[in-house]
Amino acid sequence: MPQRLLTLTYVSITFGGLTAVSDFSMHIDAGELVGLIGPNGAGKTTVFNMLTGVYKPTAGTIELVDKKNPDKFIHTVGKKPYVINELGLARTFQNIRLFNEMTVLDNVRIALNRDAHYGMFSALTHLGRYHTQEAKLTEEAQALLDVFGLLHKQDELAHNLPYGEQRRLEIARAMATRPRILLLDEPAAGMNPIETAALAETIVRVRKDFGLAILLIEHDMSLVMKICERIYVLDHGQLIAHGTPEEIQSNQKVIEAYLGDDDDV
Repeated sequence: MPQRLLTLTYVSITFGGLTAVSDFSMHIDAGELVGLIGPNGAGKTTVFNMLTGVYKPTAGTIELVDKKNPDKFIHTVGKKPYVINELGLARTFQNIRLFNEMTVLDNVRIALNRDAHYGMFSALTHLGRYHTQEAKLTEEAQALLDVFGLLHKQDELAHNLPYGEQRRLEIARAMATRPRILLLDEPAAGMNPIETAALAETIVRVRKDFGLAILLIEHDMSLVMKICERIYVLDHGQLIAHGTPEEIQSNQKVIEAYLGDDDDV
């Protein structure tokens, strides 16, 4: 039986009297690649923001498996985003959020810095463990860049990368936090068909090579239907369907709601 990693139970959130997501439930098991789709304004990114601690749900529970004890679940509602990230949940964003004036290498290294095992004195004086630890972090960052085909660009500034490579860098940086679940928010937005096909291969390879579960928001239905094993469909903040790609494609409620648009709540 697959290991359950994440469970949302009847989660709702209200902004100024407007309910953005209502009684939404879902789960993700280890190693799954799950899609979250819906028309413009359906509440998909709002779900991501609740999962990552940016928003606090008005009602409902979110439980994430404990990294150290797989039989224990941790309630994440009310926890800070950095705490949830340390528990094994990482994300990318609709709009790319890189440190544009930093190098490609430093964008990944900065995500690894929490693993640096040296104190304030070593950081200030560059003595003690500093050089050994920094060399180790650099090697780890370079290994990730190699996985994403960006090692040869390590010394370039992030804003100089082509759009598709910036997307890959953002995913690499998220992976540097060693997640068990990776949330991808419209990673194919703005990509041409060739870039989208390459992205699909990258997502599938990362899931396999790193043993991740992935939750994907995406408006490109051909991408979603090609790589996702299960799909949840939101419309006006409510779950209207859940099933395999084949079941979703033939679901009348989904067809009526329209399978995709550009923006989101």
